[in-house]
Amino acid sequence: DDVIIHDHRSFINFFSIMMKLAAFAALMGSAAAFAPAQTGKASTALNAFESELGAQPPLGFFDPLGLLDDADQDRFDRLRYVEIKHG
Repeated sequence: DDVIIHDHRSFINFFSIMMKLAAFAALMGSAAAFAPAQTGKASTALNAFESELGAQPPLGFFDPLGLLDDADQDRFDRLRYVEIKHG
């Protein structure tokens, strides 16, 4: 009987430690959701298009795919034309 009780207590102790570890991991994962977002600076090419129609606060000129990172005015005009034409 002592062996069974000892094994049972070991299992309960192990289970208790695992539950605490799981709770700690969940707490750390949820804390990461509230961490401040890393923000990078816009390149000079994006700053050149800040005055274009459609650039508005709070995003300013929005180019999430980076299609205009190294673009000139002609490339911007072409993409704007295609965007208007196809929606």
